[in-house]
Amino acid sequence: MHFQQLAYFVAVAEARHFTRAAEEVHVSQPSLSQQIKALENELGAELFSRARGNIALTDAGEALLPLARRILADADTARHEVQELVQLRRGRVRLGATPSVCTGLLPDVLRAFHGAHPGIQLLIEEGGSHDLVRQLARGALDLALLVLPLPAASPALTTVELLHEDLVVVSPASRPAPGREGSVHVADLENEPLVMFRHGYDLRELTVAACRAEGFEPSFTVEGGEMDAVLGFVRAGLGIAVVPRMVAVRAGQDLRTTPLASPGLRRTIALAHRSDVEPPRAARELQRMLLGSGHPAVPSAADGPRPADG
Repeated sequence: MHFQQLAYFVAVAEARHFTRAAEEVHVSQPSLSQQIKALENELGAELFSRARGNIALTDAGEALLPLARRILADADTARHEVQELVQLRRGRVRLGATPSVCTGLLPDVLRAFHGAHPGIQLLIEEGGSHDLVRQLARGALDLALLVLPLPAASPALTTVELLHEDLVVVSPASRPAPGREGSVHVADLENEPLVMFRHGYDLRELTVAACRAEGFEPSFTVEGGEMDAVLGFVRAGLGIAVVPRMVAVRAGQDLRTTPLASPGLRRTIALAHRSDVEPPRAARELQRMLLGSGHPAVPSAADGPRPADG
């Protein structure tokens, strides 16, 4: 008994017509009839009554039909499960992330993922949250690490909050720390030269908005850089910068890290994917590792548009 024979039998049983069944399973009608006859010979019983051109199930056919459907369904499930496992030995994951997340969060998680699944190709796309949302929407990414809230024009996305992170001030270790009593108030930044990220960086928008809330426009000595460039400019003594704590921790001993005074500045990083498309098996495994990576987070799922961010 072959799966193909069972599939042909189910097709005829549902269509009650040999020619239509042959068309549905994309085989010639004589071949289908031959396979049905071989199945009947193997079982030792006729499965169909063919009186006057009317096709009806015999008692044997009625008994076989639910069993055949179950066998075929189990075979499909087995094939799917094996394919899912195979995907963890080869394939790819397309992950988008903001540059600061690439610098601070991803290296350890990606190292662990690659160690567990060395055959999976990791494609990382750096960009601002606006750009990453657009790439998720058009199917160019499987997952993305975004800064919440999402842009107002976002498509329907499922997001899970991954971590809440404080922003800190980094300055050259060779100069006194800005501020007083071991922390920096946003108002203290008024008289400090700032090294500023390029337009589109959520950190730029957050910092500028906080300064304006204190009644002043920040002064930039250098602007337009990416994360590594900004840290390099700070090391060179061109100014100070407001960066995520996870980035500051990795910045090295030549930079001084000073917390922002209460209430400080915080941001929320979320893992997102399209709500209407389940990520591939390998992407779901990376998602599991990211969510279980031990970063402080408050799990939350949300669909659809959110207010705009920077």
